[in-house]
Amino acid sequence: MSYSTRFNNEGRAIMVDVSNKLNTKREAIAKGSVYMNNETLQKIKDGDVKKGDVLSVSQVAGIMAAKRTGQLVPMCHNVNINAANIEFYLDDKNNKIDITAIISTTGKTGAGMEALTAVSVTALTIYDMCKSLDKTMKISDIRMIKKTGGKSGDYLYEG
Repeated sequence: MSYSTRFNNEGRAIMVDVSNKLNTKREAIAKGSVYMNNETLQKIKDGDVKKGDVLSVSQVAGIMAAKRTGQLVPMCHNVNINAANIEFYLDDKNNKIDITAIISTTGKTGAGMEALTAVSVTALTIYDMCKSLDKTMKISDIRMIKKTGGKSGDYLYEG
């Protein structure tokens, strides 16, 4: 049952057959930002948010989400992740937290959607933990930065 497109004979979406692809080492880096008011950012830095350590909890949430991407995004394959890391940069000048997710795997597919999912859920967790402090928070700029490995080759964001 191998289809050359992402649709079956009835025109409905399918999960692509990757059984003939070679296993390769793959890495993906995705980024995103959460903008907030200065007081919220300061409370996060001071560890003074009532729901707990925002960065630690959201880091774990992002890693957990990366591992479950195949359950969240309908046409994604389940991917065995070799390593996952979430990094933060707290930007006082722009009142934001920049999030970077770095995911690596060895397989027939994967890493890109896992990195994007990790950033997204990390940002959502920051929002969830701080929403009582700041209703104006904005999740923004989620994008793929770098991808290596696989048939389609390497990608580097130029923006």
